[in-house]
Order: sequence, then structure tokens, then C-alpha cells
Amino acid sequence: MDLDAVRAFVAAADAGQFQGAAVDLSITQQAVSKRIAGLEKHLAVRLFTRTARGARLTIDGQAFLPHARALLQAEERAAASVRPGSRALRVDVIGRRLAPAGLLRGFHRANPDTPLDVVTLFDVEAAVHAVRSGTIDAAFRAVTQPVGRLPDGVEAARVHDEPIQLLTGPGHALAGARSVTPAQLAGHRIWMPGIVSGTEWAAYYDELAAAFGLTIEVTGPDFGTEPLLDTIAETPGLATFVGEQTRLVWPADDDLRRIPVHDPTPVYPHSLIWRDDNPHPALGALRDHLGAHGRGDHDGATWTPAWAG
Repeated sequence: MDLDAVRAFVAAADAGQFQGAAVDLSITQQAVSKRIAGLEKHLAVRLFTRTARGARLTIDGQAFLPHARALLQAEERAAASVRPGSRALRVDVIGRRLAPAGLLRGFHRANPDTPLDVVTLFDVEAAVHAVRSGTIDAAFRAVTQPVGRLPDGVEAARVHDEPIQLLTGPGHALAGARSVTPAQLAGHRIWMPGIVSGTEWAAYYDELAAAFGLTIEVTGPDFGTEPLLDTIAETPGLATFVGEQTRLVWPADDDLRRIPVHDPTPVYPHSLIWRDDNPHPALGALRDHLGAHGRGDHDGATWTPAWAG
């Protein structure tokens, strides 16, 4: 099986469109289409339904996606097992549009001669396993268990608190607000189809909903970021949560609104996870860089789940 085609498939599934996958992979949209077409021919199934707004996974595509991710992880482990000599610092950032990727870009700007290998694993369990096994050097994750319960030799430190924002379309009742409080969101429908039960981000939003009496819906398939933004733009009764540093782009006529949440400000607790016996010299430099820049300055009270410490 062509792993470049599998990588294009996963990127397109995450982006919800072939153009977004092309940007993430630094190749042309035509190349993405060609690779996915070859994979569909090899598997003898259709993986996507092409629409004017992007690409949606078919039932077969949804079934294949977790196995495709596992193939790419296996490829990475295989390559790491035989890579000789000095190598790049390998860091998991969960998603290339999310805050941890921005933190790592900041480190790269401050240390441009340090080679980096950026990967995206699925959840904190996969990240901790990869750190422990030596597949990666570090991972940015929310750690839902006490540090003392991590596997022997695995360490974690909270390095960044990212404020959560409300994202609405122009017709939403709160679209004109300069900011909102968590209490004001009670009774409003907040739609987050990307939440997966058992993950650290599911644990975070479960705690947030319970703390402030919010309704967070996870119904429906997750077709990626762009279809989610389209739905929020078109549906006055829906909103969603996004991280302050999450990189989003939408058509001008969608007129989406990013609204700060204050009093208190919910913050997502990003931690760095690493092995205490990892000798890679750049790992210490990364930890020093993150420590020097603090966890973020926030006006007023903040909220995080009790497990965030």
C-alpha cells in the first residue's frame, strides 16, 4: 500500500477538503487527488464523496480512517527504529493548526538551526506510549491524570494555558457580544462533533459543561474543520468552542465571530510530556524555551478542570 497515498487520505479527512490537505502536505491539490484516487483503486472502494464545499468521508472512508492512522504511526516507529546517528527532535503537536504547533514554531524561530520532526498522534494515551517507547521525544497534551501516575520515567509539566473562545455565525444571539461569561452560555447549543469519548479533550469539555451547566453536543459525523465552520455560519442556533490560538480561515461572507469568554476564562492546559532519561540535547532547549515564556498572561480569573493541577 502506498503510504504517501494513505498520508494524503488522512490529511484530506482531517482538513475536510483536498485543498486543505495539499496545504498541510506542501504538495499540489492535483497530487492529493491522484494519490487518493490510486488508494481508492487499490482498495476497490470510494473513500470520499466530493462536494462543492469539500470532501466528505464515505462509510468505507470512516471505517478505514483509524487503520490509516495506525499505518502512519507504524511507519514512523519503523523509521525511528533504524535511523542512525544524530536526528531531529521528534515532537507531537496533536494538530498542525492548534496552539502546540504555534509553541513549537516559536521554539524553531528562536532556534532555527535545531532540526525538528513534527508529528500528530491521536490522543494522550498514544502520546504517552510513544514517548515511553522512544518513538517520539516529547508531546504537547492535556494530562488528565496526576503526574505521579504516569508510567515510570515519563515526566510532564504544564507549559501553556490557552483561553477558549466562542465561535458563532452572524445570526447567533451572541454574535454582537464583545465577550461572554460561561454562565451566559447556558441554554445555548454548542456543537463539537470532533469530540471523541475517552480522549483528553473530551474530558476537558465534559468538565467545562458540568461546571457551568452548558450543553455541548457531539452528534453527527466529523467532516473536518471547514464543514464545521460552514454549518456554524449558516445555523443561527449553533456555536462552537475554539482555542484562542487555533488557526482558522473562512470565506469572508461567512462572517464568523470569535468571542472571548471571561469571568472566569476557561483555559485549556497544555503540558509537555517527555522521558526523564532522554538524552537529546534539543529536548532540554525546548523545555527551557517553554519555561522562559511562561504559561500565558490572562486578565482576571481562569478556570481549568481539577485534574489540570
